[in-house]
Amino acid sequence: MTWVGVSIALIGALGYALGAALQQYEAVDLGASLKLMRRPRWWIGGAIGFTGACLHAVALSFAPLVVVQPVSVATLVFAVPLAAMLHGRKPHRAEILGSVAVTVGLIGIMWLVPRHSAEPVLSDRAAIGFLATILLIVLVSNLLARKAKGPHKALLLAIGAGAVTATVSTFVRVVGGGFGGDFGELLHWFSLVIPVMLIFAVVLLQHSYAVGYFGIAYAGVQVVDPITSVLAGAVLLGEPLPSGTGNIVPALLAAALLIGGTITLGRLSPDHSHKAPAKEPAPATEATVS
Repeated sequence: MTWVGVSIALIGALGYALGAALQQYEAVDLGASLKLMRRPRWWIGGAIGFTGACLHAVALSFAPLVVVQPVSVATLVFAVPLAAMLHGRKPHRAEILGSVAVTVGLIGIMWLVPRHSAEPVLSDRAAIGFLATILLIVLVSNLLARKAKGPHKALLLAIGAGAVTATVSTFVRVVGGGFGGDFGELLHWFSLVIPVMLIFAVVLLQHSYAVGYFGIAYAGVQVVDPITSVLAGAVLLGEPLPSGTGNIVPALLAAALLIGGTITLGRLSPDHSHKAPAKEPAPATEATVS
């Protein structure tokens, strides 16, 4: 059943990458405002991304977080070139190298996490504490982003968005893992958290995309989401973390790739608005007297 989850996650992740690229194209143009809702391309991107997120949720019902999340991370190498093409340019070499480095580094870290197949159980008290922690992370990251500029601003906003998407993944894992074919299990307040936090994540993502640094914004979300999910799985759901001296060197190498790739993406120039520049009025000519 794990391979079924991986296959579904791959299809969903590719859709999520395409949807993100389409929405970023519009967010750079209009900013994170209600004007985005007037753009068909933004809605199409949202629909594709939502479908991808739904498939991701289905995948989590077949496989644990530590298996599904690395598949989602791999789409970074597709999302960045797609965004560049939408802006009418070829992907920069640094974009490709940075995306691959982040992807390989994060997958390396994820694969060091031991597999865990027990049914996830989350108490109401732990769930409330988790939500409060995530909201605190979002608040701090957004306050810091107000004073930041350029890639730093995009990354800080992406941290908040990634933390919220990790919340969605964690609650989906709990709800889906305990489903067992009994629809009565879905009648729980955990099921309401999923769509609310998903909408919250979409709003935060638009603010991050609007800065114009799609590579660092998308990478930031893809890094923060699985790491937060794995930590939540370990702390709240009892899923194991890597241990033993044999994991230290691979973990350090993976972390070095992750950091190096993120820095590379952060040094790139932003994608600017694709609006056509306004035409300057023609200079007035003096009237001639015959």
